[in-house]
Amino acid sequence: MKWILLMVFSLSFGLSQGTFAAEEKDGLTWYTDLAEAHGVSNLEKKPIFGFFTGSDWCGWCKLLQRNVFAKQAFIDWAKENVVLLEIDFPKRVQQSAELKTQNQNLQRALGVRGYPTVWLFNSSVNKETGGFHLTRLGKLGYPSGAEKGKEEVKFLEEANKILASTKQP
Repeated sequence: MKWILLMVFSLSFGLSQGTFAAEEKDGLTWYTDLAEAHGVSNLEKKPIFGFFTGSDWCGWCKLLQRNVFAKQAFIDWAKENVVLLEIDFPKRVQQSAELKTQNQNLQRALGVRGYPTVWLFNSSVNKETGGFHLTRLGKLGYPSGAEKGKEEVKFLEEANKILASTKQP
């Protein structure tokens, strides 16, 4: 499996700064802090679902949220299978310097060049440096070619293929 090292963060950075928050949307908890998502991921033994978005300007991101993330099938799937991390690049909403830096570093580390992009990944922490190791599981985007009104079906099929291919026998 491919992995990358994200040395910029320490495990306690986001928690000690208190500048990040989890947000409830459509019955789901979306984290904005990698350290918090990492902690929940380890506790629940689930991969992180990193959603790269431009929440206040990206039309395709808004479509993905409306046509996939807001559907009950996705909500049920997400609660059972992943820890949600929103990695946002808004144009009109202010973010803390720490959050901007975290999001830019995640974008760079995972090679994200467009929105929306979803990366499924596992994380671990280097005890010596406090940096994160990110193990890429797979990448998703808007489910092109899906039947209109059934976008969540195609998206979840692709997500399940990624998860199935990474499960240990």
